[in-house]
Amino acid sequence: MEEVKITEQKILEEKIFELIEGKKFGLLKELLSEMNPVDLAPIFEEVTEKDLPVIFRILPKELAAEVFVEMETDMQQLLIEAFSDRELREVIDELFMDDTVDIIEEMPASVTKRILKQTDAATRRMINQLLAYPEDSAGSIMTTEYIDLKKDMTVDDAFDRIRKIGFDTETIYACYVTDRSRRLLGIVSIKDLLLNAKECVIRDIMEENIIYVNTHDEQEYVANQFEKYDLLALPVVDKENRLIGIVTVDDAIDVMQEEATEDIEKMAAILPSEKTYLKTGVFETFKARIPWLLFLMISATFTGAIISTFESQLTSFAALIAFIPMLMGTGGNSGSQSSVTVIRALSLGDIEFKDILRVIWKELRVSVLCGLVLGIVNFIKLYLIDYMWLNNFDKNVFISEMFTVCLTLVLVVIAAKLVGCVLPILAKSMGLDPAVMASPLVTTIIDALSLVIYFVIAGILVI
Repeated sequence: MEEVKITEQKILEEKIFELIEGKKFGLLKELLSEMNPVDLAPIFEEVTEKDLPVIFRILPKELAAEVFVEMETDMQQLLIEAFSDRELREVIDELFMDDTVDIIEEMPASVTKRILKQTDAATRRMINQLLAYPEDSAGSIMTTEYIDLKKDMTVDDAFDRIRKIGFDTETIYACYVTDRSRRLLGIVSIKDLLLNAKECVIRDIMEENIIYVNTHDEQEYVANQFEKYDLLALPVVDKENRLIGIVTVDDAIDVMQEEATEDIEKMAAILPSEKTYLKTGVFETFKARIPWLLFLMISATFTGAIISTFESQLTSFAALIAFIPMLMGTGGNSGSQSSVTVIRALSLGDIEFKDILRVIWKELRVSVLCGLVLGIVNFIKLYLIDYMWLNNFDKNVFISEMFTVCLTLVLVVIAAKLVGCVLPILAKSMGLDPAVMASPLVTTIIDALSLVIYFVIAGILVI
């Protein structure tokens, strides 16, 4: 089914570009007007800079604004520079406030100045207010366009207000009840209004147990509230509980995607980037990757120093050297499993610093079970393959060597899982992003720890 849809999309794109080449703008307008803005934006990315303004101008005003929001920043800038003042004003007037602010934040100063010039004084004040909120806060992603009602209104009065201001709001499905000071008193849904009589008073049907966030709450926390309570919109209040704006589900999904991408990049030892992969230049990609590579390279020299310390003793038992990669790899994998699981739990709010002992106790039990299974399987493998078949062990010391490898494996798994679960929690408690404690940083730490454990046990039992 998915392949069929992709094929249909390609055929549609080919038809669009044929109409552009043939300058059949009447047919093109008819075709584009039936498409979803999300599907149109990638097509506009492929249009030449010369044709882009021409094609954009044939779109209906409302659709044009929706497509503009979905475009990449560089394409938006090209269009803004090609727009007349009247065209720019028309596009800005069709945008919701949060989308306007997002665009302004991404534009260079000269373009921002021109955008603000085409807005009225009230809109400029609102834009400046939203821009003043801390980056990545609820205030920075909210929109100030929402339906507000009064508790003494009837259902009929409420519908009259919705009809009056609903066209300029991002969502009408949740309406917020406020007093004269804009303090948030309750919430009522369109469903509630539809299912009650026209003469019913809002105070009698509104929900007073409201889920809301503060303007300075982190956007990741805001997104988690949507996931936790299955919301379509979330009110944002200030310190006096006055309703300032709302965050809608589409913005929450964008935050979830941004945070997930950022965590993945940090886990891969890459500095986060706001651009997509193909939009990021070679030098920018290099700058994002090289700092962590340098740090990890230098930190990895400690493992070399540990090996050098025991080099003379190990030369007498060459068979032990062959198991170093296996032990380090298993330790790194074990630590990564724990760290990624704990980081995910931290991001969802499932665990906090106060739960650290519970986490350690759980991971300790898991690590003992994993370590014992791996140790037993490894012992069987060493005996049947390395000793019986390949004859890699000296018959005089093979029991002590095998026991050394298997015991080390068990202890390495236990140590790795404990390190992997503790470091992200400690990082979070110190105000650091726990994602930086995922592999490969945890792996580097565990590599050194694995070698120390291995050589200490080998020193006692074999060397």
